[in-house]
Amino acid sequence: MRTRNWWLAVVAAAILLPAPTWGACCYFSAKNADILQPSQKAFITWDPERKLESFTVQPKFEGNALDFGMVIPTPSQPKLHEMPRDFFKHLAIYSIMKNREFPQSKLLPFRGGFGRAGGMPLARAMAERRDANGIEPRKPAVVVLEAGIVGSLDYKIIAADRADDLFQWLKDNKYHYSGDEATLNHYVQKKWLFTVMKIDTMQMKKNKDGSFAGEVTPTRLQFTSDKLIYPLKITQISVKDKTEALFYVQAPFKVDLQGDMSYRYTWLPMLQAASGCTPGGLPGRGGDWLKAIAGDIPDILKRGQALGFNFQPGQRPLPNKQGHIPTTMEWARRLTASDLRVLQGQAPYSERIPDVDEGFTQADVKDPQRLAAVIKVIQARLARARQERPFGYLTRHAPVEDVKNLRHLAGHLEEGKFITKFRKIFARDEMSDDLVMVAAREGQNEDFSEYEEILPTSPP
Repeated sequence: MRTRNWWLAVVAAAILLPAPTWGACCYFSAKNADILQPSQKAFITWDPERKLESFTVQPKFEGNALDFGMVIPTPSQPKLHEMPRDFFKHLAIYSIMKNREFPQSKLLPFRGGFGRAGGMPLARAMAERRDANGIEPRKPAVVVLEAGIVGSLDYKIIAADRADDLFQWLKDNKYHYSGDEATLNHYVQKKWLFTVMKIDTMQMKKNKDGSFAGEVTPTRLQFTSDKLIYPLKITQISVKDKTEALFYVQAPFKVDLQGDMSYRYTWLPMLQAASGCTPGGLPGRGGDWLKAIAGDIPDILKRGQALGFNFQPGQRPLPNKQGHIPTTMEWARRLTASDLRVLQGQAPYSERIPDVDEGFTQADVKDPQRLAAVIKVIQARLARARQERPFGYLTRHAPVEDVKNLRHLAGHLEEGKFITKFRKIFARDEMSDDLVMVAAREGQNEDFSEYEEILPTSPP
């Protein structure tokens, strides 16, 4: 069995054939078939007051499959809900980074503008069996707590007191789990529950060769938890070398990973490097954040160097000698009422750059009697734009229909909550325990810096 590395998305276990190489938490299986796992992402919410966590997942898959499925461990019994089909596409559109651009004339003999020459952007992105005495074995002590259908998924929520019982139950019910009992035991000992899902392939697209490809309906699982946790260990046995994860986390605060998995080793040097080449200062209160933790920065950078995390402006981080790659923050913002109005089309998705050539044509500039007047008007418009936006207009671009479809995010994104989007490529030896997410902070200082605008030092 072969699978591609994919973006980690959910808290889930695999149901696969032996000796696979797949991505991360949520795995799909096909009996006697190859499965490819192209990509996946997770939208996670956390309410620390109510100790309530949820995650939404929409796995992609393709393969010669008649029976797909997955197993998802959670610390308590979840409630399942169907989500909008293109939920993750809408999140991606909503979190497109903004860029500073400047108006320019296409009619003047020169490319007028302000900021950089030519009006260029300020920044670029980015067995059945008996025992020896002939005694029938006891029935597995596995209890089905709930069963139902959500979207295109048939699910059961089960509890087990013993890992060997659970392992046998999965086998008896034709879930071809490729892991070992020890992996299951990690969660059984913590008294976690398991949501088992199968996909109705009748709803999937069938290729000419009989394989299936597509996405299941996005599904949200909501449950209580003492902490914001992502069951990472269960994926370790299924990963050959590494797997990539993209997380969107909505919480009352900005979120980070613990210890050496923190994104501080890329975020802080990126802010520092951009400090001297960002007219008007660092956006998103980045400069204020650097000042607040000035005394901690030398130790953070020293630790980053010791880990072999060497930041290079404008580049994606490279692995160190151990093959570990630092986490990168991709987007971060505390949502305001204005941000949420964008979802309903009541606020602009992007600032509009003035058309300084409006009302004029090529014929006007070719007319010697009109040229001087045309130049004067266009230059006056450029000067006014320079005065209104001395550091450029914040722009981003997406198809009109995609922007309209952002309304499907309404009710899922909350005013006053921080959304942190970050990426982590996990090496296999980094998956020996579950992943705990925490409030982003340095000492007593909470990280309040936002990141929605491309910096000169941003990676592509």
